[in-house]
Amino acid sequence: MSEAAVTLTAVTFRYGSHVALHNLSLEVPTGSCFGLLGPNGSGKTTLMRLLATLLPPTHGHLRVCGFDTVREADAVRRCLGIVFQHPALDGDLTVEENLRLHGAFYGLRGPELTQRIEELLERLGLSDQKRTLVKRLSGGQQRRVDLARGLLHRPKLLLLDEPTTGLDPLARHGFWQLLHLLRQTVTLIVATHLLEEAERCDTVALLDAGRLVALGAPKALTSTLGDELLCLETPVPETLAQALQTHFGLEAHVIGNSVRVATPHAHALLPRLYESLGDRLQSATIRHPTLEDVFLAYTGHPLQATSPLPFAEAP
Repeated sequence: MSEAAVTLTAVTFRYGSHVALHNLSLEVPTGSCFGLLGPNGSGKTTLMRLLATLLPPTHGHLRVCGFDTVREADAVRRCLGIVFQHPALDGDLTVEENLRLHGAFYGLRGPELTQRIEELLERLGLSDQKRTLVKRLSGGQQRRVDLARGLLHRPKLLLLDEPTTGLDPLARHGFWQLLHLLRQTVTLIVATHLLEEAERCDTVALLDAGRLVALGAPKALTSTLGDELLCLETPVPETLAQALQTHFGLEAHVIGNSVRVATPHAHALLPRLYESLGDRLQSATIRHPTLEDVFLAYTGHPLQATSPLPFAEAP
């Protein structure tokens, strides 16, 4: 069995007296697409910085491609590619000039670099933009150039921090199609706050305020809530949630004027709810649970909310 691409062992990182990551342990299998899902402030970008050797952990150990990120940082950087939240490109240079510049940073030059650039431009559908200034490209095209930049030196692991920020849905879909093709040759770690992106990953780690709250395949995580989720709209959500607990023994989560209840018998329950609590209901829908529902069940607050500020370390 191949060694994990990434191993975290009891990793904690503090900014002063505040803890941004708390006792995090996990493994990323080689050849997988691994998602980090959480709201702003959950620790995703901090973890990416630790993996990229830009920050050392306060406690614990990280191994990337078999190398320790502190003691063997140079070896880690050689096996690592990074795609940042915003493209790390010079808009006043052409696509080819940008790639030649970044290739030189990795010691690539001459025919080897030329061949690699041509190969990546063809693979990412950018051959016709080779001599176009980057600032004249669309957002989706710039993202693909940045992806090519991160792949120039044939990394074993590619870190992508919110890589589709600012892209429209069509460009985002195209970018993910490229990522799925790349999975044949490189391990991917994708930090995102978007449900549809996390659901494309093999494994997802849900982060909240620096803590790992759930880990698993997306379908495995959502299946913990059952097959059906009941969503109730009401002007009195707290009152309705309490009534569901009192009269039906159901645990409910409140988001705004919506009350969500995970139950395996939602269709059978709905008529009884209207009979007992109909005067408090505006509407009711039944759907399959999502990763957002899993996050809500574990944390008590919605995924799109900002995580609480980094907390003081617990005793």
